[in-house]
Amino acid sequence: MVDTQVRPSDVTKFPIIDAMLHVPRELYVPQGQREAAYMGENLFLGGDRVLLEPRTFAKLLDGLEIQPGDVILDVGCGLGYSTAVLARMAEFVVGLEEDPARVQEAQATLSANGVDNAAVLEGALAEGAEKNGPYDVIVIEGAVETLPEAFVSQLNEGGRIGCLFSEGALGVARVGVKADGRISWRSSFNASAPVLTGFERPEVFAL
Repeated sequence: MVDTQVRPSDVTKFPIIDAMLHVPRELYVPQGQREAAYMGENLFLGGDRVLLEPRTFAKLLDGLEIQPGDVILDVGCGLGYSTAVLARMAEFVVGLEEDPARVQEAQATLSANGVDNAAVLEGALAEGAEKNGPYDVIVIEGAVETLPEAFVSQLNEGGRIGCLFSEGALGVARVGVKADGRISWRSSFNASAPVLTGFERPEVFAL
């Protein structure tokens, strides 16, 4: 996966390569899909949720410039794969999931694999996890049409946030940096994923 999908996408930073080589991706997917864990496409977890394809995930991390002392919020962490990778790169990771069963499974898998600098919390994805913030980095594991204001306040000044913005049939990954209380975005690469619940653009009604 690393040699055929990550490195050819110009992701060469050692912490990312090292983390993705060491975390067994197949342990963090539904049991019936383990043979497909390393395919170069989004892996459906059920409902409208996916595990981002390796290329997309790696390139998003590449743009976030994660540091060893960072505290990270991993929004929509699924069964814990992204949280496990991030935990190898940062000081502490808070994974956030809405489904209680998914939270329990993710935490159990992380604990069984010795990931002791991460915790998975249950809560609405669009609300973030204010109690444990603010964060140096926020990663959103899915697409958004609009970013809820909660994430601006939960990001440290100078902190980075990465997610996929859905633009019709297309999507673009963007990395934002918070300065003077506002997030400035730059586009990074094209990628797509289902829009997460709570991150949809509000409908506008016209008479």
